[in-house]
Amino acid sequence: MESNTKTARPYAIAAFKQAQEEGDTAKWSDMFALLATVASDPSMKGLLANPKAKRQEIAELIIDVCGDGLSATGRNFVRVLAQNRRLGVIKDIAQTYEIERARAERRSDVTVISAYELAPAEQNAITVAMTRRLGTKVDLSLEVDPGLIGGLVVRAGDTVIDASIRGRLSQLAQTLA
Repeated sequence: MESNTKTARPYAIAAFKQAQEEGDTAKWSDMFALLATVASDPSMKGLLANPKAKRQEIAELIIDVCGDGLSATGRNFVRVLAQNRRLGVIKDIAQTYEIERARAERRSDVTVISAYELAPAEQNAITVAMTRRLGTKVDLSLEVDPGLIGGLVVRAGDTVIDASIRGRLSQLAQTLA
């Protein structure tokens, strides 16, 4: 995975710069979401993994499947990926693009996993606290995991705050061991 991320990064950065020049980073996000979906299809994965398949033909197939979901620049981007034998890392390029876009927009994706459904006031309090801590606008996504017993786990990039009862019990067990 790490090597795919390293391979994907220059393409994602180039795409992000192009999107900024075009003034439509959201459109490029939509195109990458579509491309990642197409590239994740089991039949397409098989084609991409086949060393005998002609890369430019696969690129044109992807372009046809995406239809109007790709701009002219997006179609050219797919052709460049094919030419450089990078169609297999479209999903990684899409993920890296989104990271670059979030960084440029000073936005952080924060996932909150709680033992129960959070009330709107609790969601708001977490959003305010994480905005203050990260210094960015926070996009909150919520998950429920009753296995936490109580409390919650907050994930923002590499930062993980485990304030769950399960996490505290695990810490206690390690301390006692």
